[in-house]
Amino acid sequence: MTTSQKTETISAGDTPQREVKRLRDLSPQQWKSGIAAWLGWLFDGLDMHLYTLIAAPFVAQLLFHSGALDVANPADPLVKTKSSMIQAAFLIGWALGGGFFGRIGDLLGRSRALSLTILTYAAFTGLSFFAQTWWQLMIFRFLAALGIGGEWAVGSALLSETWPKKWRPWIAAVLQCGVNFGVLLACVTVFCLASITSALKVTYQPRWVFLVGILPALLVFWIRRKVPEPEAWHTAKANARGAEPGIAQLFAPGIRRTTLLTMIVCACSLTAWWAFMFWHAQHLRNLDELKSWPVQQREKLVSSAFFIVIGVSVFGNFFCGWLARRFGYRRSVAIMCLGFFIAMTGTFAWPRGHEELVYFWFPLVGFFSGVFSIFTMYLPPLFPTLLRTTGAGFCFNIGRIAAAFGTAYSAHVRDIRHALLYAGFLFPIALITALFLPEPDDEPAPADDREP
Repeated sequence: MTTSQKTETISAGDTPQREVKRLRDLSPQQWKSGIAAWLGWLFDGLDMHLYTLIAAPFVAQLLFHSGALDVANPADPLVKTKSSMIQAAFLIGWALGGGFFGRIGDLLGRSRALSLTILTYAAFTGLSFFAQTWWQLMIFRFLAALGIGGEWAVGSALLSETWPKKWRPWIAAVLQCGVNFGVLLACVTVFCLASITSALKVTYQPRWVFLVGILPALLVFWIRRKVPEPEAWHTAKANARGAEPGIAQLFAPGIRRTTLLTMIVCACSLTAWWAFMFWHAQHLRNLDELKSWPVQQREKLVSSAFFIVIGVSVFGNFFCGWLARRFGYRRSVAIMCLGFFIAMTGTFAWPRGHEELVYFWFPLVGFFSGVFSIFTMYLPPLFPTLLRTTGAGFCFNIGRIAAAFGTAYSAHVRDIRHALLYAGFLFPIALITALFLPEPDDEPAPADDREP
């Protein structure tokens, strides 16, 4: 790191050199880190949700062309089974990527790891366009997920180490909005595709949406040239003198309790949320009142519903940030999980028509997904600097493995509405566990300067 870079750096996340009160007080390094992380999350959201929006019709198409189905019917039980297996593989890849790239972020640096994660998910999302069988698509989605999972851990650590601590709840909300806008971009992509094919009277081809997922690769060139590594990471690396703590230290005395509690909260909340994210579209498609609709009209409704859910979740991000400022992180997680449980129960305890679901109940569930926004700034500071992306990535993404099994299991429940109702009962477990989590200190994580 050059002398000029050190002078430029204000490591507001760990070792602040001067007080930052306004946006104009931020250093160029902080702006670059913030923009890189936000854009990474924007494309993260785009690539992760392109599949969820077109899963049923695309998998049906693949099964039909391979001879497994007589007709490309998205409602066929085989489509339900295979699409859920693909999503389960994606979530497992997400979890493994969080651990793998989280470790890379601690060893090689945040900026380098961020570039690698973006290249990974961009390349394999693009390759999904060429899938000819359901298992080929599953492999591409698994590999793309490695990058998506890693980007969460690296991006959140990058900002927690470079931006002011007192801004963390609002930074978390803004960062999560990057994901939300990426998901909205995915919705727009699918909606426009359905509209264009309908207007041109050509066959709807779901696979075309994956070509949009290649765009994030262009961001990597800028990150590698313009975004320096945080001063906190350089300092911790120098102090370690080659004796960096290993993954096993996440379960060492003093850290183990936090690791285990965080894993439980993430596993329960993410399993329920991903069950909703993946299956609510299928539940909507399977409503009796929609079965006679043309496929393009039905897909437009599904895209619109998803758009509304994610749009409302933006407000949930800032509401959760306000809760964190007022009541602290763990209480805000508990409050949002309570709201999640009430919303999921109200949505799926009784049969409802598509207008009720699309314009009230689905958005209510989406609002409480704002809880995931504060995880970005809450989790990294709970761990030592050289275990920061490893710890946050491991604990948050281990929930993806639980979510993967939950998604696969849901495929075997006859009524999707009942499966989603049962999934909602995971939120009370997350709520209770969250109350036992610690609050991050104003100083660096307690074990930062201790021998591992």
